[in-house]
Formats: sequence, C-alpha cells, structure tokens
Amino acid sequence: MGAMLNAGEIRARLEDESLGFAGSLRGDALLLRLGAPLLALVDAPAEPVDLADQGSIDAAYREPLEAWEQFVLPPGCMVLVPAAEEVRLPMDISGLIGTLSHLARLGLTCHLGSALVMAGWQGHITFELFNAGPASLRLYRAMPIARLVLFPMSGKPQLGAGGPHASYGSPHQLSSRYADEFARALTQGPLG
Repeated sequence: MGAMLNAGEIRARLEDESLGFAGSLRGDALLLRLGAPLLALVDAPAEPVDLADQGSIDAAYREPLEAWEQFVLPPGCMVLVPAAEEVRLPMDISGLIGTLSHLARLGLTCHLGSALVMAGWQGHITFELFNAGPASLRLYRAMPIARLVLFPMSGKPQLGAGGPHASYGSPHQLSSRYADEFARALTQGPLG
C-alpha cells in the first residue's frame, strides 16, 4: 500500500462520488459507528463447531438483536455488529480498519481478523468486537468505534476466485460463511 489518502483527497473523492460514505471524517479517515443488528455467539456450544459444516457454524450464534440500543460485553466475549454507515470503495482504493485508541485502551478491539477492506468493497463492514480487558464494557448503538484509513492501490486489484460471497456487506448477514465458501477444500484434504 502506498501513502494513505488525506482528508482533502477523501473529500474530493466524496464530491466526485467515486467514494461512497454518508458519515463523517475523523482526521484523515472515515469515522465508523455501530449499527444493527448485534449478533452474539452462544456461551458454550455442546459440540465443537465443525468448520466444514455451515449448519454447525450457524448454530454457534444466538438470534440477532435487531433493535438493540445498549449491550454489555463481558471480558473474553465477542459480538458481531455492522457499521451504521455503508461504505463504497472504488476499485483503486482499499482501506484498513483501526479501533479508536480510546476504546483499545479499555481492552476493546473492533476487528479480530483481517483489518483490510478490499478495493471495490460496497456495503456495511462487520465489526468483530472483542473485549480483551478485565471489565465488562457497555456498548451503545451509533457509538463511534473505528476509523477506516484509505489507501490508493497500485496496479489492478485481483478479486478471489468467484469474487466475494453474495452476502458480504449486508448488515443482516453477519455470521461466518466459512463452510459455504471453503468446505469443499476442507473435505478434499490438505493438497486437494
């Protein structure tokens, strides 16, 4: 990745509509807030989650909380929440998600996995909120949670085989779709 876009470059991209975002900026980044629904994992599944079985993965989640306003996140627990704002990146811009440092200093992280947002992304980013601190944390819907720093891409971006899963970016499809995408590779063995 090259040098990140500054606030002036971001505003120019918003004005010419090559970048889509209805929220606000914080410094040289897009400010992301918590949206809805909120999806929590079950406390302790009776059986291990089988990563080659989408039904087993789906059983690891509780029912989504559509109209949540507050949620207490205990230490060592994780919930999934979409960003309130939809983001539309052009094919020449990618991004990195960073938890607001004020929250990180309390043990909250907003993205356990890859913080990369691919060029061409369109939709609601899903946050993997994890409480690594010693105290329970009260989350509020619409609270600022993260910044999305934008970077110009060099060369033409390459999407994975078959492109992203059809549900990526939907605020109502937060759970893992791992088996839907990779189960065949898992069942064929390590060298398939």
